Amino acid sequence: MSDYSDSPAGLPTVSVVIAAFMMERWNDLFEAVASVRTQTVPVFETIVVIDHNPALLARAQDGLPGVIVTANAGPAGASASRNSGVSVSHGEIVAFLDDDAVASPTWLEALLGPFTSPDVVGVGGRLDPLWAASRPRWFPYEFDWAVGGSYRGMPETAVPVRNVWSNNMAIRRPVFDSIGGFRSDFGKVGHRSRPEDTDLCLRASAAQPGGTWVYEPAAVAGHRVPLTRATLRFFLRRCYNEGAGKAELAALNGTDVSTSAERAYTRQVLPQGFARGLRDAAHGHGSEGLRSLAIAAGLSAATAGFMIGQAATVIQAKGSRRQGPAAGLHPAPGEQGARAADARNSPMEV
Repeated sequence: MSDYSDSPAGLPTVSVVIAAFMMERWNDLFEAVASVRTQTVPVFETIVVIDHNPALLARAQDGLPGVIVTANAGPAGASASRNSGVSVSHGEIVAFLDDDAVASPTWLEALLGPFTSPDVVGVGGRLDPLWAASRPRWFPYEFDWAVGGSYRGMPETAVPVRNVWSNNMAIRRPVFDSIGGFRSDFGKVGHRSRPEDTDLCLRASAAQPGGTWVYEPAAVAGHRVPLTRATLRFFLRRCYNEGAGKAELAALNGTDVSTSAERAYTRQVLPQGFARGLRDAAHGHGSEGLRSLAIAAGLSAATAGFMIGQAATVIQAKGSRRQGPAAGLHPAPGEQGARAADARNSPMEV
């Protein structure tokens, strides 16, 4: 790392990467970029990556002056898009923001604070749901993660955590490069999400001795929730996909580390939310009872997704053994070479 001597007030230079793929979210993308321009600390560069959408690419190149606009050079998906953005960036820190998110003016300033510790490899911030209409009465606050928001039960002060979310994240550029970035074959494609951010965080922590992530709730961004995501059908599908994705993550990184935070969540946060809803329902607040039912349904869907996902990974592993090492999920870009080099010199696991 450099000493940041060329940056204002000794701060590192920061590149902000925003991945986009839908023309329908053009206005959201425009506002996301505008929110980066109004930060209380300077942004070295803003990079917008368009995911295999030529019409959106042309519009962004014409309609976002002062922004670096590039195309996703890898396979379709948010992971490869973010990797493509980092590949053309120059900042010492890379921050990620979703195209349907709006950063608060002090977002970046708060994200940079924990980097004063050399042990911090990355930082994530709070995400407040911005509902297109009113919040559904049945939607539990404990499940705001299902719509890309921070949920009830998360820390209210800056603390070390296992992982943060890629729609509000900053990471040291050397660490990102050393692990090959996001796995381009594991992540969000279209409307299907998988925990590519958790995978990145696990590998980044392992890449630096004593490396840690920090959740900084003062780094606030709003995340838009369209009407299509305010339905019970979307809620259950999202929970199921999260469970299935965690099963794939466990196959990549081991079950213990891949589900540690989830086990604490199901033992502490969800029972408290369920009991709170029943208690309030007994005092005449019917919507709280609906939230308790939604908590039970969401947990059941996620559990089903995890179990089915585990079975699928077992079948896939058996097929991989028959077909050879080329089958199945592949390492992140550059990861195989890193494994070979580090096997002799470092206990790093990825």
